[in-house]
Amino acid sequence: MLLVHRPKYDDWSFPKGKQDPGEHVTTTAVRELLEETGVEVRLGRPLLPQLYAVSGGRAKKVHYWVGHVVGDDDVSGYEPNPEVDEVRWEPLATAASLLTYLDDVHLLEQLRKQPRATSALVVVRHAKAAKRRDWHGPDPRRPLLDVGEEQARELSRLLAAYGVTRVHSSSSTRCTQTLAPYAEEQVLPLQELDELSEELSDPDAAARLLHTLAAAPESSVVCSHRPVLPTLLGVLGVEEEPLAPSELVVCHHRRGELVAVERHLPVPLA
Repeated sequence: MLLVHRPKYDDWSFPKGKQDPGEHVTTTAVRELLEETGVEVRLGRPLLPQLYAVSGGRAKKVHYWVGHVVGDDDVSGYEPNPEVDEVRWEPLATAASLLTYLDDVHLLEQLRKQPRATSALVVVRHAKAAKRRDWHGPDPRRPLLDVGEEQARELSRLLAAYGVTRVHSSSSTRCTQTLAPYAEEQVLPLQELDELSEELSDPDAAARLLHTLAAAPESSVVCSHRPVLPTLLGVLGVEEEPLAPSELVVCHHRRGELVAVERHLPVPLA
């Protein structure tokens, strides 16, 4: 467990920080941990959020995830600062005795119930596309609007927070354009699959794909269409709810078993 000591409060707690304006909470989690400890992570399954009472009678909500370290986890060279003067890896068995707050001990207990690493399978609806009535070409070639392209760029930041390394899309243009910014940024191949499209959807082939991805140790993303998504989410054992353009469902698996589910919209566009 990675813990930090804050000299201002003389307490030991889990790393956390404030959300920047226009920043998605998942991006905040990854950025703040890197800035506060020097350790880079990708997000695993979520833990229950905490609510704190702050000045003015307001409530502050803090989100937590299990993090998987990317690269070097050595904190021996950490340079103390006024906010955090010590960073320490503590074994799970002894971390509770060091933590100052009972709420953090409860977070630890959540982790004890499922300590093994999980992988994320992200299912996303394509970003905002041109309307069918305004498009005069073949529907599979219907592109994203400008706002959809911006949604795709915002979506890229969310996928990066989960460390997605396998990118699968319907062969329709509006889906490939939704995942293209992330695939290009991460230098990953974008696999275009007819079985995920509206016109050529193949529930059996899609189910085989999803079962394979759910059982893999790597995290993946699948982009498809509103009419196809109920089938995909049903295969994964997720209760279907209509998704907005560029909205995503993150399914956390351990060896094919569904452990946790999240649902996110990218940051609202101005």
